[in-house]
Amino acid sequence: MSPRKPAVLRDAGGDQTLREHMIASAARLVAERGTAGLTVRDMAAAAGLAGGVLYNHFADKEELIALALRAHVDAVLNAPAGLPEPGTGTLADNLKAHIEYGLATLNRILPAFAGVFGQPKVFARFHELGGHGTLGGSGLPVSFAAYIRAEQELGRVRPDVDPAATASLVVGACHDVTLPRLFHGTPAEEITIPPGFVDGLVNTILHGIAPPQSA
Repeated sequence: MSPRKPAVLRDAGGDQTLREHMIASAARLVAERGTAGLTVRDMAAAAGLAGGVLYNHFADKEELIALALRAHVDAVLNAPAGLPEPGTGTLADNLKAHIEYGLATLNRILPAFAGVFGQPKVFARFHELGGHGTLGGSGLPVSFAAYIRAEQELGRVRPDVDPAATASLVVGACHDVTLPRLFHGTPAEEITIPPGFVDGLVNTILHGIAPPQSA
């Protein structure tokens, strides 16, 4: 006879293990309030379990927080983006859509890291999980560079343009808007994008900074 499922898993349905359930519950908590001040009791309550159960499935609290943080980041980056396909619309409109997506993505990811820098064990565990590039939005430069490369292959972007360098400029600019405000304690929902920021960035990417060449 197979062992009886814990009540929280029977109530939730599906095929999750208790460990997976605890990670998913903690990830929702991280999405709602970040990692700062997160306790064993908080995560156990979110999972509908007693606090001591955590230590049956994880080495310590830091391991669960790191796994929850990784799950939260993955959920944000893997959510449907609804971005325009290469070769459709105009370059200007498509660049604007990618930049707005980047800003929205960072606003969802970065607040969760606000408490991590005071928890070196969590940051080390997160690094071990392959999350070392995530704070820098590693998924964003890769996807944006792929878009530029695809437009390049279609002849809509000059062949001498460096897609990776372009992506670094765009994601860096998005960080410049979001990161300082988040570390100053501004809630993500209160972060406002400066007027003209997106259009100005699009214009700079499309036309550069050099003066036009005379005929």
